[in-house]
Amino acid sequence: MDEPKRFRAARDNFRWDGVAELAYKQDGSAPFKDISRQVLFDEPSLGCQLRYFEMKPAGYSTLERHEHVHAVMILRGHGACLVGDEVRRVKPHDLVTIPPMTWHQFRADPGEAMGFLCMVNQARDKPQLPSAGDLDALRKNPRIAAFLDDAHHD
Repeated sequence: MDEPKRFRAARDNFRWDGVAELAYKQDGSAPFKDISRQVLFDEPSLGCQLRYFEMKPAGYSTLERHEHVHAVMILRGHGACLVGDEVRRVKPHDLVTIPPMTWHQFRADPGEAMGFLCMVNQARDKPQLPSAGDLDALRKNPRIAAFLDDAHHD
């Protein structure tokens, strides 16, 4: 078994030595736009992963929910996030906790990239996408409807 790297030097543009930039998800698996991921830390003895996601300007993550909790810290850029029944503006160093089975999505502002760290369980359940009924229920909140409309139209 390979020894985990103890040090990974930071490079320009939020990249790290020895860390591959990966596709966010398999294309076509869920709606998202212009986002990548890097797994910075993956430690079985702690049971967690630390990942860095980056969205290009106007990019967004998938609207989803799952049983596992995760924590997100914005590292760069500005945007908005949906967590449950709230839409919030986010900026560098904001920390967002996503409870289990809570709809969530992150969206970068049009003028700048947005990157964030995400701490999750190493073994986690598969995300669930919203049904038409779930989307109808979310859209009853005008702020969420505006957020969803803005995030999904190019």
